[in-house]
Amino acid sequence: MGWIEENMKSTHFRQILSQAISLGMVISSALIIWKGLIYITGSESPVVVVLSGSMEPGFKRGDILFLNMNNDPIRAGQIVVFNDGRDVPIVHRVIEVHEQRDSKEADILTKGDANPHDDRMLYTSSNRWLQRKYIMGRAVGFLPYVGWLTIIMTDKPII
Repeated sequence: MGWIEENMKSTHFRQILSQAISLGMVISSALIIWKGLIYITGSESPVVVVLSGSMEPGFKRGDILFLNMNNDPIRAGQIVVFNDGRDVPIVHRVIEVHEQRDSKEADILTKGDANPHDDRMLYTSSNRWLQRKYIMGRAVGFLPYVGWLTIIMTDKPII
């Protein structure tokens, strides 16, 4: 009886160890994929969830946006994601760009499609314009409603 009990304990330990290693591999794989996307897209956050209805009807709450960031100039009409010091990035459309001739810098003004006014009052910096350093990326694609799980987990932390 002693040999069977020891063998069962050993088998149980191996199963737990195997599950822990598998979990570690899944988490490591997800991290590697995320870091790879950051490198490929040039964006610090290559995937974001639309959290508000300010971009309706183009993007609805819960849509997932895929971002890309390169050195091309930002133009009016593009959908950008910016974060100028907030907890949550904002997805809005560029409505005006003022490029400075002496440098490659530009002053950028954004607005949500469903909002009546531009975002000047939203910017946390003392300026009334965004600089390129606050732009996290440009929207290059989306999946509708896939981000609702993220919204539910954020709105209802009990879940």
